[in-house]
This record gives sequence, C-alpha cells and structure tokens, in this order.
Amino acid sequence: MSELIDNRRHRIEGLKGMIRELHDGASPDELKGRFRAVLEHSGPSEISAMESELMAEGMPETEIRRMCELHVAVFRDKLEQRPPAETHPGHPVAVFKRENEVFLASTGELSALAANAVRGQRGVTATEAARWRDLHARLVLLDGHYKRKEYLVFPFLEKAGITAPPKVMWGIDDDIRERLAAASEAAREVEKLAADEFAIVEEFVLEPLVEAIEGMVEKEDRILWPMALEHLSDSDWGAVLEQWREFGPSPVEPEGGWYPSPSAVPVEPPPDHDGALALPSGHLSAHQLRAILDTLPLDITFVDADDRVAYFSEGPSRVFPRNRAIVGRRVQDCHPPASVHVVERVIGELRSGRRDVAEFWIQLHGQFVHIRYFAVRDENGGYLGVLETTQDVGSIRALEGERRLLAESGSAA
Repeated sequence: MSELIDNRRHRIEGLKGMIRELHDGASPDELKGRFRAVLEHSGPSEISAMESELMAEGMPETEIRRMCELHVAVFRDKLEQRPPAETHPGHPVAVFKRENEVFLASTGELSALAANAVRGQRGVTATEAARWRDLHARLVLLDGHYKRKEYLVFPFLEKAGITAPPKVMWGIDDDIRERLAAASEAAREVEKLAADEFAIVEEFVLEPLVEAIEGMVEKEDRILWPMALEHLSDSDWGAVLEQWREFGPSPVEPEGGWYPSPSAVPVEPPPDHDGALALPSGHLSAHQLRAILDTLPLDITFVDADDRVAYFSEGPSRVFPRNRAIVGRRVQDCHPPASVHVVERVIGELRSGRRDVAEFWIQLHGQFVHIRYFAVRDENGGYLGVLETTQDVGSIRALEGERRLLAESGSAA
C-alpha cells in the first residue's frame, strides 16, 4: 500500500512540475511525451489533487484557469483513451450529456451556416438570420446547464475534498457566459452586417464561442463526470435530480427511468448541528437565526393565523418602533382606530387568497418607506399568517449607474 501511495505522490508531483513549466512558458508539445508517461496510471483524481495543491501553495485560481486549455491539450491524448462515463438513462449525468448533444448540434450548425456565408463573401439572408437566432437561443440554455453543474454537483464534490477543479471549471463557465452575451448582440443584428463585418463576427465572436463550448463538453465528459460518478452517492444524485428544474429551462427533459436505490438515504446532519432548527435547505441554531433576522436590511413582523403578533425583528434602526409587550396582542389593537379598517381589509384579502401581497409607500421624517404585507402559506396553501416588511428605500431609489467593485468603506455609504 505504501508503494502505491508513494507512486501516486510521485505522479502528482510530476504533474505539478510540468504544469509549472507550462506556466513559465514551455510549449505543450515539448511536454506531451512526459505527460503521457505520467498519465499512464493517472486519472481525474490526480488532476484534481494537483490543481488543489497548486492553489494551496499560492497559485491563483485565475492562473490555473488560464492554463486549463493547455492542461486539456496535453491531457487529450490520454483522456481520449478513457471512455466517457456511462450511466443509466434518466440519471442526471445522462441528462447532462443529452443536453450537451443538443448544444454541440447547435454549434455545428451555426459554424456551418457562418462558414458558408464567409466562403460566399456575403452576409446572411433573412432566413439564415432567423435560423441563427433560433440556434443561439438554444445555446443560451447553457446557463441553466452550467448552473445545475455549479450549484448541484460542485457542492458534493467540495464535500468530498475536491475543490480546485470546480473553481477552475466555474471560471471557464463564466468566460463562456461572457462570450454568449457578446454573441447575443451579434445575433440580434446579424442580417444587417455587411460581408466584411460578418467575417469579423465569425472569426472573433462565433469561432471562439464554439471552441469554448466544445472544449467544456470535452472537459465534462472526460474529467468531471467520471470524477463525480466516483464521489457522489445515489442519494447525492437523487438530490441533484430533485432540484433540476430550479435552475432554468433545459433543452431536454429528464426522462425518468433512474431513481436512487432504496438504500440511498439522505445524509444526516453532522453532530455539530445537534439542537439546531432543521430546514430543507440547511440548519440554523436559534442564536444564528436571531442574528440573521436582526441583520436583515428591513424590519419584519409576523402576525399569525389568529391575527396575533407572534414575532418582530429587533434590528438597530427600525422604521416603526416596536416593544415586546405587543407579542400576543391582536394586530388590530396595535393600530389607531382610524386605520383598523385598512388593517382588517388587508388581512382579510390575504387570508382569502384574493391577494398574495399588498404594498404601500409613504414619506416619513425624511425617509421614503416601502411597506409590504405578504400572505404566508404552508406547502398545501393553508394560511399561516401575514409577514410585514418595512424598509427605508430612499438610498436604493437614489442609486445610478453600476458598482461592480467593492467600495473602500465597509458601510453602505
């Protein structure tokens, strides 16, 4: 066993050394022979370990991402010998792969359409432009594909200690999203482009986008899915499938036929969650929950199904004062007589389902106050009460332009 561990350690060190040589400017062609020898007994886990250790040693994730295309170019000879991951129809990986088939068909048709126009030294016809937009709209669905990968699969890999490959891949996904945004602008006006303008779009917008998409499909097939199938349990994949539709439309639908095995049960929360409030999306202690509610940038008050005040947050700058003596009081008794009829109408319409939300805004002591009342219902639609939110939105209304960088001050000012 120690010999196997040592050999694995040796392979990882060899990979790291060669990646550093790539980083320092070596040509991939110079290293292919050495890579092939090291990779003879390597798999995705060694690649993952190598990238994780490089990041732990201080190499920025952006640098590893910049080298990722070189990694794949050097690994391709070995990776192509390894068959892509195969799964039962209906398994999330099978659905991911079916999505990629749709995307590859779209990039192939787009490339052929553009190449024909460029060879003919012309732009595209109105019919070709319409087809271009149809194909591009299909590629826009990549965002949902990537989100399902990033938000559903990556967390399970990270729990297994695999952190660097998801970060690198996520960065490449974002690069593709930026290329898609640029291609969207071109798609809207593509039939208006003169021949020379169209040739520029084809070379500098479409070709890099197609190359990036096809490269990501290869990375998923040869590295990500084998790695994920090795580390994710049936229960994990069941959770992926359960939340599939939460991340936007898909060009294909999960067709059924695969379900977690009966022995696959949800993972129990770790011991340090004992005593916490268990929620579908996580666990919170009472201490954490109170701090979160009091940190919200708005005031909240909850009135239960019997019209009694059950809770209010105690943030540092409430718009309307509250004191704990109101807890348990009928909400009608907490308002001046002149406004009780409004309160009763709001609650009545929320309770009956005529409304799901009622909102008001007022000027108060130099503040622009936004007040909303939401009907709170259980999973079966049963009425649980009303949530009131109050917020001074004056500073929000005054925002202009964009801020994409962190402000020097930690305050909102």
